Amino acid sequence: MSSSYGENIKINIFGQSHSPAIGVTVEGIPGGKVIDMDRLSEFMRRRAPGQNEYSTPRKEKDIPDFISGIVGNTTCGVPLTALIYNTDTRSKDYSELKIKPRPGHADYTAEVRYNGAQDFAGGGHFSGRLTAPLCIAGGIVKQLLEAEGIEVRARIYSIAGVRDQGDFTETLDKKPFPTVSDAQGELMRQRIAEARADGDSVGGIVECIVDHIPAGLGDPMFGGMENRISSIVFGIPAVKGIEFGIGFEAAELTGSQNNDPFDIENGRVVTVGNNAGGIAGGITNGMPIVFRVAFKPTPSIGKEQQTVDLTKMEKTVLRVHGRHDPCIVPRAVPCVEAAAAIAVYDALLGYKKGLD
Repeated sequence: MSSSYGENIKINIFGQSHSPAIGVTVEGIPGGKVIDMDRLSEFMRRRAPGQNEYSTPRKEKDIPDFISGIVGNTTCGVPLTALIYNTDTRSKDYSELKIKPRPGHADYTAEVRYNGAQDFAGGGHFSGRLTAPLCIAGGIVKQLLEAEGIEVRARIYSIAGVRDQGDFTETLDKKPFPTVSDAQGELMRQRIAEARADGDSVGGIVECIVDHIPAGLGDPMFGGMENRISSIVFGIPAVKGIEFGIGFEAAELTGSQNNDPFDIENGRVVTVGNNAGGIAGGITNGMPIVFRVAFKPTPSIGKEQQTVDLTKMEKTVLRVHGRHDPCIVPRAVPCVEAAAAIAVYDALLGYKKGLD
């Protein structure tokens, strides 16, 4: 099972949704880095479940227990390992899913891939629960990037067709619902509430910006920054698409419309506009990296759906029980930040090695 990422900083995520604990091991963080644990806890809180009406009622504190790699609040140079203990599991809610796979979920493909040996409770290793350890690593790396002058921030770009409005120029991490426009955010919450009342779910888009990033990070072809970011972002369950800069809109333009002209500003090369999203030829050009991630609606819904009985090999119906988010997009915002931070820091370390 591929649960590892990175070349210069390597992360390995382990555990299942209802196992005693989940966690992450991170290799490659230099010793002597001071980690603000209060800020890390606040970052983890943004992803934690059970805080509002648009998230699962499952209650988990998601407090990391560091068992190696940190002494006090300072990294000591050895692999960092942190655990999060699962304390509010209800595995009985998932017993039916062993033979009746959820449409839109990984229940069936996991059954085929692992020949029935997979842990199906709570989705096992396929669960969004595994983004909690991703956020431990990402929350730490975000602080390391900030020490380099690099900021990673994300927002809810749209939910159920309602798009945010306004310029996304500063972090929204203090807002419980991270949109620039509070009015548009309220419309999004209404769409989520309507779906939940109907036993359904909705999806949406998260936009992420990496600001003040130097030019020269990444490689051509398979080591490009788009590749690096996409690889880890697709490790977040429910991601169905990603676009950089103006993305698919570029296909509708002419070259003269799409190209970002070069200019000089305060003695450095910049571009007029940022249709490319800060990346050209797989390498950062010094402009902000901008990308958007599409999330599908939560597959686990209360509406009756057609599925199959794997023991009888015949059609049947399924109404999912248990506790699930009617929309995962709000809790996915810090997950996208975490993924982007890890990808950028990994590339930054590689870039620095090349300068030695």
